[in-house]
Amino acid sequence: MTEQEQAVVSVLDPVEEALGRVKLILFEPFDLGKWFVVGFCAWLAYLGQGGGGGGSNFQLPRGHGPGGSIEPVKDFVLANLFWIIPTVIFVLTVAILIGLLVVWLSSRGRFMFLHCAALNRAEVKVPWAKYHREGNSLFLFRVVVGLIYFAAMIILIALLVAFIVIPASRSSLSGISVALVLSIFLPVLFVVVIVFALISKFTKDFVVPIMYLRTSSCVEAWREFLGILSVNKCRFLLYILFQIVIALAVAVIVVAASCVTCCCACCILAIPYIGTVLFLPVLIFKRAYSLFYFRQYGAQFDVFVPEAVAA
Repeated sequence: MTEQEQAVVSVLDPVEEALGRVKLILFEPFDLGKWFVVGFCAWLAYLGQGGGGGGSNFQLPRGHGPGGSIEPVKDFVLANLFWIIPTVIFVLTVAILIGLLVVWLSSRGRFMFLHCAALNRAEVKVPWAKYHREGNSLFLFRVVVGLIYFAAMIILIALLVAFIVIPASRSSLSGISVALVLSIFLPVLFVVVIVFALISKFTKDFVVPIMYLRTSSCVEAWREFLGILSVNKCRFLLYILFQIVIALAVAVIVVAASCVTCCCACCILAIPYIGTVLFLPVLIFKRAYSLFYFRQYGAQFDVFVPEAVAA
């Protein structure tokens, strides 16, 4: 029996420890400047994961008649391909570059935020420089995983179109056939989404701390984590379920605050960076909770080392 199998692991004990960490970092003593510095690191760490975004009022030309027609749209596109194609390529290129920049910054930010939470320090420059190799390794790993996920979704969508959409448009597909295809497609889609969601969750909660402690690459840290996961599947399943409970509790608190303040709280939380600073106690709790949980598997996973040793 391995050391990890012998360890006593609880999903409840880290709650009190994480709350104590929030109190220590943010309220003992209260320092507004510290909030803004740590909040900046948290903002980078969670960059690109927020919701929001308004709709567009742009509408394509409509045809006349009861159901409209796509012919005017088709004619417009064909007549303007000389500028539509370069514009689309330019927009897609810019969007991809911005997306890569966001992933890179958030990858570096995760180590910065972990540094602040683990050592109770409000620093930006030091962790930005110290963990640049680990941050870049995490960035490359996330890009590769993202491309694999994108390819998997494209394949699934292509299969759905090939087996349902095209036959249905030719009226050659029965209701039983549709139900049969969906009964296979939907479970596969669910499994793919869950698997990649777990990869993202485990990377953020456990692989990043291993990289932080070992100064190793993301792939090396994943190998070490898989060794722990392979003999503790039920424990980590319970961890994921408890994370859902925590997420629901946070959602209830946010909704309650929104109702009490007539939605003012949600509006403020939606402001970039400022919302992160105000939400900082929750973010530190979530980060500290996973760290306190993980250190139950052995002292080699404890990031809360004395400052003298960490320095």
